[in-house]
Amino acid sequence: MTTTIGARIRALREQRKLSQETLTEQFGFKDRQTLSAIEIGERKVAADELLRAVEIFGVPIDYFTDPFRLAGEGRFSWRQTGVDGDRLRGYEEAAGRFIAAFRTLGHQVGHQPPLIRPMLSLTRHSSFDDASTVGERFAIEFGLGDVPARRLAEIMAERLGILVLMVDPIEGVSGAACQLPELDVVLINRNEVAGRRHFDLAHELFHILTWEKMPPEHIEEARPIRRNRVEQLADNFASALLMPSAVLDRFGDWTHLTEKALVDRLNRVAGELLVTSQALRWRLFGMGRLSRIQNDAITDDSLRNNGQSRPVKQEPPPLFSKGFVQIVATALNEGKTSMRRIASILGVPIDDFGELFAAHGVEAPYEL
Repeated sequence: MTTTIGARIRALREQRKLSQETLTEQFGFKDRQTLSAIEIGERKVAADELLRAVEIFGVPIDYFTDPFRLAGEGRFSWRQTGVDGDRLRGYEEAAGRFIAAFRTLGHQVGHQPPLIRPMLSLTRHSSFDDASTVGERFAIEFGLGDVPARRLAEIMAERLGILVLMVDPIEGVSGAACQLPELDVVLINRNEVAGRRHFDLAHELFHILTWEKMPPEHIEEARPIRRNRVEQLADNFASALLMPSAVLDRFGDWTHLTEKALVDRLNRVAGELLVTSQALRWRLFGMGRLSRIQNDAITDDSLRNNGQSRPVKQEPPPLFSKGFVQIVATALNEGKTSMRRIASILGVPIDDFGELFAAHGVEAPYEL
């Protein structure tokens, strides 16, 4: 708790653009080192100092003490299009609450975070070919099989210890990566078409595995005119992971195809690989398996919705994830939280919890 309070004091100080010297004076500390020690968790916060923090920042005391909240502890990178900054900050706070719920309840029921945090051997100076090579290696070494998109979320959760959550975010948000000191999280808009979800998942995985060397922007435009180098590396990694050359080899040669035959195969293969036809097109072109003449002849309209006249109506994946729901069920059964409180944190009506547990094949807690 000492570390949490200190991190939240630091977060508010930085948010209000206060120097340590200014805040030291407002607290009445003798020197800046006292505040510094509090912010990094080396010194406990006395009760009167906590009350002083409430006065200084004008926030409720549970801002500093509520374990079901992230404040100054998690770094987010949002993949979005045209979302207002205030709305995004509001949703970030809401998302932080169910991430904090997993962290807190998981600890209370004995769930251990990964001992080792994996990283990719890539830097900003790596080439796009380097990123593609690493993406292919990931698919092979983690045994993602003939349709890598199908098992990626499972592998991220079970082999890498990444919390992958399917969510219903505000409009314009397609996904996010979040890094805490002891936990990595990927959020995916479950209402996007499958190909978009899978690409976002692989893209955010890249950010998780390269965060220390290449920290992503807090807010990333999903479809900008120009992408920065880190985002281009992430796209190359994601594309190669979802569409490795060995997998594409199964579909034969592309160089002889023209016009309708080419478009038909692109749409068919993309459907089989659970990616978008546009992603497959640019992957093949980047590999030299489509010529410039072939690529230039393809229209965006012919690939829209993977060749369907309108998006195919699909049932979205269940909310959150099985691992997340299992932690919630265990915590409820052990009395670590109440149904009313967890329903409020997750934004799920109590009447819908039975369906949520059933969707993940998790036995509903006795409280239901």
